[in-house]
This record gives sequence, structure tokens and C-alpha cells, in this order.
Amino acid sequence: MKHVTIVVPDGHSRLSTISCIAGAYEIFTEANAYIKRMGKKEVFKIEIAGISKKEEVNDGLFAVKPQIHILNIEKTDLIIIPSLARNHTNANKDYLTQIEWIKKQYKLGAEVASMCSGAFMLALSGLLDGKSCSTHWAHAETFRTMFPEVKLQTDLLITDEKGIYTNGGAYSFLNLMIYLVEKYYDRQTAIFCSKMFQIEMDRNNQSAFAMFTGQKLHGDDMVIKAQTYIESNLEEKISIEYLSSKFAIGRRNFDRRFIKATGNTPIEYSQRVKIESAKKAFETTRKTINEVMYDVGYADVKAFREVFRKITGMSPLNYRARYNKEASVV
Repeated sequence: MKHVTIVVPDGHSRLSTISCIAGAYEIFTEANAYIKRMGKKEVFKIEIAGISKKEEVNDGLFAVKPQIHILNIEKTDLIIIPSLARNHTNANKDYLTQIEWIKKQYKLGAEVASMCSGAFMLALSGLLDGKSCSTHWAHAETFRTMFPEVKLQTDLLITDEKGIYTNGGAYSFLNLMIYLVEKYYDRQTAIFCSKMFQIEMDRNNQSAFAMFTGQKLHGDDMVIKAQTYIESNLEEKISIEYLSSKFAIGRRNFDRRFIKATGNTPIEYSQRVKIESAKKAFETTRKTINEVMYDVGYADVKAFREVFRKITGMSPLNYRARYNKEASVV
């Protein structure tokens, strides 16, 4: 039987941490029970491990009690890191002890999965360096700043690379759990758990849920001015040559500084700003696809649809139908 360790992040828990821990424990327990009914052996011994005897959140309203001190686990096969509290930089001694234990177990052959902002704990270990990673889209700016060596891909719901798994935001950890059940058990057990807990299978994108705000904590005044101009002139088709000349800088140098500051090329940034505005229009107005398209500076329906789908993972029509029931019947 394999061993799975669900980590209780000492001093860094919040309500979503409790949800991740409880959800992972329940789904693995149900998967064990199902496969046992099928006449097979249970796959995992499941243990919730931490350092403190009890981790409380919301002034003690909720708490989790680790079953075992994490340092008493000499060998594990899979480590689950739940969502963390929002202060990702305040690492106490016990928290760092857990990170060192995770690094040691990975070197011994364990696989590691992080949920939502649990990616910060995983990244602090150095195990994500040079690898792809996902996390909640709302944490992307902070994550990129803290861990520039990690290949952050917040459009992906799940990443799987060299025994390390990460997933997107909030309750999408349930999709990661189904993914892990299929990997460690089998497809049939994953389908059973999907039906039992009513979790959509094979979902691999979280783009439709993201809200683009733009990285503006970089300190490059010229780039901030360019960002502001793009955001204030959505209806215009702005050329990069025009922008670079407007701010008296060469095209190549303008591109370089913009990418370094924002993580996007100027064209990508303009597209994301325009599509974010289009999304809000589809959510809150009864405007047609063409009306919204013209409002954000597109004249070609095909081009608009392609960019919209690339960024959100959905067509404009499907997006409006999902998020604006009133407009979808027009």
C-alpha cells in the first residue's frame, strides 16, 4: 500500500486550507472504499500531517488536528499541499521545517501536488524551478515577482511535470483530486468519484474564470504610461510602432521593457485588456457580439472570436450564455 501525506501548513491556514484537506481526505477515502468493493486492495494509507497539535482558522471556528507529526513520517509516496493563507512571504520556523521535509521526500521518490496558493509553499522549496506551474489567477502577479524562475501558466487548470502537480484556484482542487485518483487508481475509480462528488472530469483550463488586471508593480514609469494609454483607448487599434514613438523609445527596446515589466508583449497586453472589457460587457449588458467587438477596437469578427477563445477558452457566444442568462436569450 502506498502512503499519501496531506500537509497542514503550520501558521499559514485559512478556510480554503480546511476545505482542501477535508476534500482530499474524503475523496481518497471514497476511492479506497470503491476499489476495495471491486475486489482490489486499497491504494493509499492516508495521513494528515503537521507540526502543531491543532491548526485553527477564523478565530477557532474551524480547526484541523494532524494525525501525526510530519517529521515522524520517514517515507511517503504522495504529498498534498493545500491552499495557504494570503501572506505568502511570512514563513515561520515550523513552516520552513515542512518545506525541508517536502524537499527531502521528493528526493526520496515522492510525488508532490499543490492546490491553489499551495504553489507558493512548493515554489519556496525550489522544486518548481524551471517547471510549469499553475495557481489561482488572482495570485499570478505576486507569484511571478517572487518566483521568476518558475514557468507560471495560470490558464492551465492542472500541470503535471516530473512528479510534481499543481492546479488552479479555489475549488478547482477537486479536479486535481480526480486527476490523481485516475493516475494512482484507475479510470473507472476516477469516474465513480467524479459522479459521487459531482466533479466535472477532464477539465483542463481555468481561463474563463480569470480577470485580467495587469501587472503594475514593476516600477517602470514608461511602461505604466503605455499600459494606461492602452487601457484608456480600447476602441483604437494601436500599433506598437505608434506607442514606442509616442514615448520616444525604439521599438525593440520598448518591447523588451514591456515584456520584462508585465510578462506580456505589448500586443498580448492590448489583447488581454480588450478581451477583459468585452467579457464585462457580455456579463452585464444586452449588447450583441458585433457591438461589443466594435467597442473594444475589433472590426473583423473572425479575428475577435479567435483572440477571445485563445484568452478565455470559450467563444464569445458561449461566454455570454454562461454568464448573462438574460442576454443569452436575445
